[in-house]
Amino acid sequence: MADQQTTGPVAVTIGRRPEPVHDVAVYAFDGMTPFELGVVVEVFGLARPELSGLLAAPWYGLKVCADRPGTPLRSVGGFSLTAEHGLDELAAADTVVVPGVPNAFGGVGAPPGRQAGGVSPGLVAALRTAHERGARIVSICSGAFALAAAGLLDGREATTHWRYAELLQQLHPAVRVNPDVLYVDSGSVLTSAGSAAGIDLCLHLVRRDHGARVANSVARRFVVPPHRDGGQAQFVEAAVRPVEEGDDGIGRSMQWALDHLASPLTVTLLARAAGMSDRSFLRHFTARNGTSPMRWVISQRIAASLPLLEAPAGTVEEIAVAVGFESAATYRHHFGRVMRTSPTAYRRSFGHGGA
Repeated sequence: MADQQTTGPVAVTIGRRPEPVHDVAVYAFDGMTPFELGVVVEVFGLARPELSGLLAAPWYGLKVCADRPGTPLRSVGGFSLTAEHGLDELAAADTVVVPGVPNAFGGVGAPPGRQAGGVSPGLVAALRTAHERGARIVSICSGAFALAAAGLLDGREATTHWRYAELLQQLHPAVRVNPDVLYVDSGSVLTSAGSAAGIDLCLHLVRRDHGARVANSVARRFVVPPHRDGGQAQFVEAAVRPVEEGDDGIGRSMQWALDHLASPLTVTLLARAAGMSDRSFLRHFTARNGTSPMRWVISQRIAASLPLLEAPAGTVEEIAVAVGFESAATYRHHFGRVMRTSPTAYRRSFGHGGA
């Protein structure tokens, strides 16, 4: 008898009912740019054999959805794709991701039948239905225009690509638009800035759902940093700026800091690792990273502490020392500022006995 092959995520459990797969639906449209859609597919749609033994729940199931399933959708770059699923399935998903919308920046000049910002009425209705059901709603880049058109951002802080933040604010004055962050997590509704910030937000979702070790593994396969100031219901404070010509010493000092997180670190030590004066180092570091060196160090120490909190061993006091904080009190202070929760509460929510 020929072997049978199964496609898609399968949850096999012996002795108890299989856990349901978390369905992720991503919106595709005519005229889209493929990067943001590809990010969602890469994170949530690929098989993850490397995670065997790490997952406490099944991996995601992914559906690409469109207003008219089966109709070819043109993409920037001269190719087309066809979405197999419609907006009914998008509205029924556990997590809905809108990676952009057509004519997002046309404002009131949007085509007939479209709301300002290029959002289809069908998508607006599907988003409202999903939100009312309790689904998690996520936008990347111009996808925030769709969430705003559905009224899901009213009274909330949200972000989009910094070039279009002013227009989003003009079209939707009830939204508190923050153009200076990578992403905003308010629990059931999350928004991110453009392109690469979508990677950060998707990894943040994986971290929320499966913990730091799983998110780090996905990031390694992506070949990107596993964590850029993410966390619970909090705001990432600055995007990474482009590297300036002749500024290679900054990257060298950052790597040196990561290798010595548990040791006392100062601006002078970091500047010495970069081969710069303190003043020059401060200027170049801030220009590149959008934050001060010591604020960056604190965020890296917090990030390094997360997998330790998820493991069963080690007290908060021991973890604080292990990642370089002077005391547990200092660690708790900075952890609360960055993560908007306490180390103990984080461990209670994300700790895994087998980590």
